[in-house]
Amino acid sequence: MALPVLVFDMDGVLVDCTESYRETIRQTVKYFTGREIGHERIHALKNAGGWANDWALTHKIIQDLGFSIDFNSVVSQFQAIFLGDGDGGLMFRERWVARPGLLESLSRSYRLAVFTARPREEAKMTLRRFAPHLAFDPLIAEEDVENGKPSPEGLRKIAELTGSGKMWYVGDTPDDARSARAAGVPFVGVASRGNARRQELIALFAAENAVAVVDDLNQLETVL
Repeated sequence: MALPVLVFDMDGVLVDCTESYRETIRQTVKYFTGREIGHERIHALKNAGGWANDWALTHKIIQDLGFSIDFNSVVSQFQAIFLGDGDGGLMFRERWVARPGLLESLSRSYRLAVFTARPREEAKMTLRRFAPHLAFDPLIAEEDVENGKPSPEGLRKIAELTGSGKMWYVGDTPDDARSARAAGVPFVGVASRGNARRQELIALFAAENAVAVVDDLNQLETVL
């Protein structure tokens, strides 16, 4: 009998990306506009939905500040800041959230998978760095779907690839919750205590019928 599948979003769930992706957004915006933005502005857009792709979100903020910059130029600068020259990019500021032994314990009862808006290679780089001994299969990334979150396409692909009739999705944005609801998959929301719009996020998860909300991944075993 196939194991039930536990699907994770990556940023904000498996990985604390405050000093990586989120800081890259801030630095890219400053590069093109000279303006400093706070994390609350990023959280507000994430809560509004439709901004799972951080390149698009960064471009949106730059436009909102009154600057007309080519999207590909934004992507190029974003990637230069995030990846660096191989050893100095903000990607290396990421922090793995799961305490030692948690995912190993879960893997005995669930098949672990990932559905992320990250590019595939960046997702694989992080998994190799922090959890080379764990199998996240399948891994559905940005280029694996025609329609990103909140579309259910990624979760439906995972269901097809695994043949499992039982899945959960763990995510940290309303788009994650909407993707799960559209796919008919129970959703567990992560609302970090460091999120400046945490109460708003919890209410949005409730509106999308989340089965539970946790502070971080390490509380997951108590709600499954």
